[in-house]
Amino acid sequence: MEKPKIVSIQIGKVASYSGDGKEWQSGYIKKPVEGRIRVSVTGLEGDEQADIRNHGGPDKAVLVYPESHYQKWQEELHIEKLDYGSFGENITISNLTEEDVCIGDVFEIGDVKLQISQPRQPCWKISKILKKDGLDKRVQETGHTGWYLRVLQEGEIESDNEFKLIGRLFPQWTVLKALRIMENAKNNPKVAGELASCLLLSESWKKTLRSFADGKNSQSKDDRFKGP
Repeated sequence: MEKPKIVSIQIGKVASYSGDGKEWQSGYIKKPVEGRIRVSVTGLEGDEQADIRNHGGPDKAVLVYPESHYQKWQEELHIEKLDYGSFGENITISNLTEEDVCIGDVFEIGDVKLQISQPRQPCWKISKILKKDGLDKRVQETGHTGWYLRVLQEGEIESDNEFKLIGRLFPQWTVLKALRIMENAKNNPKVAGELASCLLLSESWKKTLRSFADGKNSQSKDDRFKGP
């Protein structure tokens, strides 16, 4: 297997959008940047989020999406070409998917160290921005969601940097498995509680999973996946 590398880096500014009689603000649309870019505990320099309750923060500082999914989406959605960043990601990565990485994995990229905190939760903005009704649910169904990372060591990154795995403490909790557990947490509270005990899972996911484990949460799957 070829070494995972950064294929493209994207940042976005908050902008206003409208559709279906509604207006909203979002930093979803991200454009590639050239050269080295600084990464801090709050994310990539110049990147913005409109909804800071559901986007950004230390546990969701950087969003990664696998390059290999792009070809599949182009075929399924009948779109000739999807530009990197179309799924709102900061980093498009080669040779890794949700099945290959685990909660708590630590990656070294140049002088930066990043750690996986949770799967990405697809939301309605994916459908609106790409003008494909129901795409958010389809992304969830396929498990091609991408994942979030927290920043353990700040520094600079650039395209073509190797994404080097240097630590794995929880090989049992792949990103894809964690995603499926959250989807079925209401029906399988025991497993939800087991995942919630993973020390390196994001605090928001721990809280939600514990509420299911304790029988205090009756959210539907659709309500659960209204995050970024």
